[in-house]
Amino acid sequence: MLAWPASHAWTAMRKRHAHLSDEALVALVARGDEDALAELYDRIGRIAYGLALRILRDERHAEDAVQEAFLQVWRSAGTFRPERAKASTWVLTLVHRRAVDVVRREERRQADPLTDDTSAAVEAAEQTDEAAWLRFERERVQTALKQLPDLQREALELAYYGGFSQSELAQRLGVPLGTIKSRMFAGLARLRELLDESAQEGSWKPEFTS
Repeated sequence: MLAWPASHAWTAMRKRHAHLSDEALVALVARGDEDALAELYDRIGRIAYGLALRILRDERHAEDAVQEAFLQVWRSAGTFRPERAKASTWVLTLVHRRAVDVVRREERRQADPLTDDTSAAVEAAEQTDEAAWLRFERERVQTALKQLPDLQREALELAYYGGFSQSELAQRLGVPLGTIKSRMFAGLARLRELLDESAQEGSWKPEFTS
């Protein structure tokens, strides 16, 4: 069981960690800082419980899922990579996994067919996981874009996020069309390399449930 700080130490801990980002807290947790874990729980615990409760629809089971998820945070904080995803996304994905595990554990224990409510809970869990994965992928692409030269990044962002054609970009930026094509070609090639590199490094990603 997780042991949270006593009340007389809580205020001091809050002051010591209040200015830190979630990602910094996870880094401290990886070094065995229990106070950092408590602060992380204080920030994310309520949202985590709400997520678990929506999936499980049982307060005790939701509490168990959150407890198990934060125990996993404690044990595996060293595997978290802040350049891959936000700490809150990582933690909530762990909560989702534990909640789905609890659903399946209860199904096996009861040995009953899936009810409509349980089916809806599993479907909601899968949708949550997919949303977390999409957020993670968006963050990964944005991180890679930041590593491109400014001119290449500008062309790609205007084209794909702004919806401009290559001809419109050439007119907007006041450069020849061939220059725009060259920038986009080089930028896409480098972007593909960066994304491949991050995948080969074993980047974190949510596990989709079956």
